[in-house]
Amino acid sequence: MPPDPAPTPARRAVSPLDHRLEAATGHDIDTLWAYRDRGVLDEQHALLVDRHRELAKTQTGVVFYLRLLNRLSSGEFDVDGALFTRIDRTVDQLEAAADTRDAAAREVLAALEPIEAAAASPAPDAYQLSTDDQAALLAIAGGAKLYEYLLTGRMAVTAACGTHVPHAKLRRLEEAGLVARDTAHPIHAGQPVALTDAGRAALFAACRTPTTLTPSVPAQPRPSPSTPARRR
Repeated sequence: MPPDPAPTPARRAVSPLDHRLEAATGHDIDTLWAYRDRGVLDEQHALLVDRHRELAKTQTGVVFYLRLLNRLSSGEFDVDGALFTRIDRTVDQLEAAADTRDAAAREVLAALEPIEAAAASPAPDAYQLSTDDQAALLAIAGGAKLYEYLLTGRMAVTAACGTHVPHAKLRRLEEAGLVARDTAHPIHAGQPVALTDAGRAALFAACRTPTTLTPSVPAQPRPSPSTPARRR
């Protein structure tokens, strides 16, 4: 009988909580992960995405052992003592993976429920971003610096992605409290510019999917299904 196959890299596993994250945030999971990597998310949403990534990893383990168990019981192998031993071992591994997945799901719920409550309550008036504002904030989120050019005296923001943001636009975003400069650095060498928490929140809200701007109050969460206890 061949050895158990090792887990292979696969696409992100779909977790039982994906739909709740998408409803509460107004973004699909792939967008949330991309925003986390680009520094767009505020602390609360970043924590949620970090915990969801851990949940996705544990869900991958559950799926792997389910598939292995299905293969072992498919009739591909001789029914003998060696097969029973592998099935027992795989069921033990599946139980452990399900327990780990359930623990990760509880961590996600702890981070998600405050966001769901905030999404269900009336939203206060927020700074309305124009399309240009959104583009500027997205560029700055990936890293940016304000430079003053010695020859012309002109100032502009250069983002890590190569985008240039006019100084006038930067000043309006600063006055709105959406970005901040690190003035400890000389402007000729480049002053780092970053989104504030208000800027991240405004950008995140502006990029929400229109159909999920006002999610319904979520139903009471069901406990994640665990592998039933084995009978000896």
